[in-house]
Amino acid sequence: MSEESPKVYTLPIRVYYEDTDMAGIVYYANYLRYIERGRSEWVREVGLDQNRMKDEDGIVFAVRRVEADYLAPARLDDRLDVLTWVAERKPARMIMGQEVRRGDKVLFRALVTVICMTLDGRPVRMPVWDEG
Repeated sequence: MSEESPKVYTLPIRVYYEDTDMAGIVYYANYLRYIERGRSEWVREVGLDQNRMKDEDGIVFAVRRVEADYLAPARLDDRLDVLTWVAERKPARMIMGQEVRRGDKVLFRALVTVICMTLDGRPVRMPVWDEG
């Protein structure tokens, strides 16, 4: 990673009743849904069209690995921010840094390895995007 700070994309979300468990806190697996939404919005934000990539270029993104730390609970009606950035980029994969925050408090942190591959599973180079 270069010494300059990566561009961070933020997706605001709200915790709904359907997101919580019997204790009234966000069910652990839902954080993975939140960060998936964050990555999907990041893809749009940098100008990539996943449908076009698949239909015209025959390539898709796939999650290969997730390292996750659950640091503090989120609760019903919390307003959260999902932060997403590229922590490391290689020709056919990237590591995305992601956090779920309530205000300045980090509740969840993950490193997600995303690969680019053909529809039959062969690795290919990442497409070019605008970090603008």
